[in-house]
Amino acid sequence: MRVTSKGQVTIPQNVRESMGILPTETEIEFIQDESGRWFIVKAKAVKNKVSRFRTAHWTGKLTMCTDDIMALTRGDSWPSS
Repeated sequence: MRVTSKGQVTIPQNVRESMGILPTETEIEFIQDESGRWFIVKAKAVKNKVSRFRTAHWTGKLTMCTDDIMALTRGDSWPSS
């Protein structure tokens, strides 16, 4: 198996399938035993943490109209409603 200049290797498909390694979903760890041999193990599953960007719309509620926001960004006086 060849290692790239960035230290990357490709895990063969049959190994990924037998270990249940899925792209972008699975974390792996490198473990060294007492004799110095290295092993790849599938990391324990962490709670599915949802990206803060996917939930941002739940926390930010817009209370200003577009004209008010534009006035603030331009430094204009606050428009009367």
